[in-house]
Amino acid sequence: MTSIKRVFIANRGEIAVRIVRTCRELGLETVLGVSEADRCSLGAQLATRSVCIGPARAADSYLKVGAIVEAAKATGCDAVHPGYGFLSENRALAEACDKYGLIFIGPTPANLAAVGDKLTARDHAKAAGVPLVPGGAVETLEEAERLAEEMGFPILIKAVAGGGGRGMKQVRQAEELAGQFSLAIAEAAAAFGDGRVYIERLVTVGRHVEVQIISDGVSMLHAGERDCSVQRRYQKVVEEAPAPRLSDKLRAGLHEAAVRFAEHINYRSLGTVEFLVDVEREEFYFLEMNARIQVEHPVTEVIAGLDLVALQILIAEGRPLGLSQDDIRLNGHAIECRLNAEDVHHDFRPSPGRITLAWFPSLNGLRVDTHLQPGAMIPPHYDSMIAKLIAWGENRDAAIETMATALRVCAIEGVKTNEALHRTIMADLRFRKGGVDTNYLAGILSGVPQRGALE
Repeated sequence: MTSIKRVFIANRGEIAVRIVRTCRELGLETVLGVSEADRCSLGAQLATRSVCIGPARAADSYLKVGAIVEAAKATGCDAVHPGYGFLSENRALAEACDKYGLIFIGPTPANLAAVGDKLTARDHAKAAGVPLVPGGAVETLEEAERLAEEMGFPILIKAVAGGGGRGMKQVRQAEELAGQFSLAIAEAAAAFGDGRVYIERLVTVGRHVEVQIISDGVSMLHAGERDCSVQRRYQKVVEEAPAPRLSDKLRAGLHEAAVRFAEHINYRSLGTVEFLVDVEREEFYFLEMNARIQVEHPVTEVIAGLDLVALQILIAEGRPLGLSQDDIRLNGHAIECRLNAEDVHHDFRPSPGRITLAWFPSLNGLRVDTHLQPGAMIPPHYDSMIAKLIAWGENRDAAIETMATALRVCAIEGVKTNEALHRTIMADLRFRKGGVDTNYLAGILSGVPQRGALE
């Protein structure tokens, strides 16, 4: 068991600020690794110290294992917290931390190897008895055509090393397969340096539901599930917990399958097991496991009364959780809206620029995770998310009303945002009923109102 005193944060934006907050509450010092574009960021101001790890381009800074380890060692850090995205699920970073005496605040390299490759993860799911979407690996177009013919169209081509929708292509008829197969391989190779793909049956009416795992290597617990079905091009837009309109049997099945998968790979740390729920068949299939903290972790925190970042650190120190499954009691309902700097009416084009006003109301049940402040620069080099609004209520209707109020009165100026899209979602009757599938968002985009040039 090791006591952590100083944490190197290898990330940026709101998650960097989020990690700093918990570290300060725990009495830990923080060093934030920043690119040249983030020297003046809120995270850099809040951390005990910041150090530049490279130029603005992520490939030259946030994605450089050597630069991060060197900076962590040079600043006397005991541990590295990778946040989410960037190198958060990178086995090389975890191994480098081990090699140079740093604690990696995340799962073991063996865990990362087990789930980092989507085909390997599928093999583990099969071995654990967790349901899988029919499909398999393909290396050539001929193999893809043969497997697609066996399964029937529509199908989904997915990158083995991928995530976030990159290298993912829908194919609805045989004539489209050759072109989409080539595109998927090229996109996967460009995004991940790995052009391998596999194909799955496309579930046309499905919900994206994920289960939060917490494990110290001995106790394997879950903290309920989240529904992430409101998404665009496989990127999540709104998340909520618990998932609405699931039968008790289906909900319990998801929890049990997630724990069984995590137990099979001897998982340690926070992790999220993601499933596709086939609405028409009332069945679910394993998608992947994300071996890190999720963007949407706050909705679980507010209904479970947990600090997941603090639990990550405790597990990394080798301490027991001190929790049983019965200790995790879920209360109420929570919804998260991801506010992005983007132009919804021009194909969600990123909208970088300088923030001239950033104000969020103080409402009962509202939490805001953000790195915004007046004068902050939103650079063009990274993901466009600038804030997360998290609304809690005693029930789902109350959470929606709190979120709708927050969206209506918050003020962000200097860049365009997707705030009007979120207001449209919160007012939509289908969303309010609950249980929308992953096709939902495309059907309401035309109803998003125009706002001024600057939002």
